[in-house]
Amino acid sequence: MADDYLVRIGRLIRDARQHRGWTQSQLAEALGTSQSAVNRIERGNQNISLEMIARIGEALDSEIVSLGYAGPMHLRVVGGRRLSGAIDVKTSKNACVALLCASLLNKGRTVLRRVARIEEVYRLLEVLSSIGVRTRWINGGVDLELVPPAELDMAAIDAEAAVRTRSIIMFLGPLLHRMDSFRLPYAGGCDLGTRTIEPHMIALRRFGLDVAATEGQYHARVDRQVRPDRPIVLTERGDTVTENALLAAARHDGVTVIRNASSNYMVQDLCFFLEALGVRVEGIGTTTLTVHGVPHIDVDVDYSPSEDPVEAMSLLAAAVVTESELTVRRVPIEFLEIELAVLEEMGLDHDRTPEYVADNGRTRLVDLTVRPSKLEAPIDKIHPMPFPGLNIDNVPFFAAIAAVAQGQTLIHDWVYDNRAIYLTDLNRLGGRLQLLDPHRVLVEGPTRWRAAEMMCPPALRPAVVVLLAMMAADGTSVLRNVYVINRGYEDLAERLNSVGAQIEIFRDI
Repeated sequence: MADDYLVRIGRLIRDARQHRGWTQSQLAEALGTSQSAVNRIERGNQNISLEMIARIGEALDSEIVSLGYAGPMHLRVVGGRRLSGAIDVKTSKNACVALLCASLLNKGRTVLRRVARIEEVYRLLEVLSSIGVRTRWINGGVDLELVPPAELDMAAIDAEAAVRTRSIIMFLGPLLHRMDSFRLPYAGGCDLGTRTIEPHMIALRRFGLDVAATEGQYHARVDRQVRPDRPIVLTERGDTVTENALLAAARHDGVTVIRNASSNYMVQDLCFFLEALGVRVEGIGTTTLTVHGVPHIDVDVDYSPSEDPVEAMSLLAAAVVTESELTVRRVPIEFLEIELAVLEEMGLDHDRTPEYVADNGRTRLVDLTVRPSKLEAPIDKIHPMPFPGLNIDNVPFFAAIAAVAQGQTLIHDWVYDNRAIYLTDLNRLGGRLQLLDPHRVLVEGPTRWRAAEMMCPPALRPAVVVLLAMMAADGTSVLRNVYVINRGYEDLAERLNSVGAQIEIFRDI
């Protein structure tokens, strides 16, 4: 083996161990070897046999290690099965990635509880680790601890990991307080068409940030003489735009007013976290936020992000499309009320428990039970709006739901350039969806789903919609290259199997 190959294998083993939440000593004990041997392996300083790689992979439950550079992950779905029982909603993907970025504001120790174990989080952790942040899974791999260095090493940033997540754009807000100039790789993520960062720049220029985009990087410089002297009006009520403005305002020595702010779930979780850091935020849940910044933050903070309303919608849609009775627990009801009102209009039979409080002490939760229902197409079109309207990320699930309803449903996804196009992949599974233009799809129901083998759409929510349709289709379907699903969902196949689905994970050898 070449030395560089040993180094790459060592890094894979180290990353898999850290994702499992194990120390080197724990892995050594599982392998029956010494901690020093594990250390040498992870540093690429020891020859390692294929048998040992396989043993490490088995110990860490990681096919990536056992196969080295593994091929893409696929799903084999035996459909036509009814779901039953109860399933819990995991913590919010979008809140977790915002909080990881927000940890850069703090010079102290940050602990985030029940962080989503998803690829988007892993990519951000790789970026944070590369610039010097000490990250480790604790409490059996359930919680995440982050400890920043005195100085960030931006020259060492893991560009490969950074370009695989759009969340890297939210480094701009915290980093402008830590250094006068820095570079970031271009933001990546889902293929949803052209998405400009200009709304971010309009907000962040008010804090002295100037960004030039050249050669695949954002070149950022900060003018310390520039300070917001009047309210910041966001040109779009976007979630990440609002979060970036909040992150910049959090350590601005003064009061910042942000207008036309998103009041969506991930923004509220970020506000609650900033309050735990000692930053006072007025107007949480409204479109005007007043931030009382703290120039220096050095506290040990422990925070529990709330549950994910889009995952909750995914699980509700799974029950509807498979005509199942299923209880979805820990649903953040405040962020699903419009969706449920539309589903009630369509004839959904469901009930909910009294409200209770999430672990963050603020978000309202319920348990929802969905029953098989005879659905009718809604009278009005399905279209997203900023919160408290129908969530932009929940629109694709209505394509699958409309496909099992009687009649025609018009879905207007005006936000993204490409996402409506990906919904027509349901036609491969027996759906009758007509693309009217890049933003509008006409869905005809009911649908007799049929099994198929197909590539995963390159956008997260349409990819899950295809998976749900496969679960409803009699026969065996194959969904290839599901990395995009793993970006936003933790162990989705296994969790659906726990309530009656039959989904097998496999790779090409």
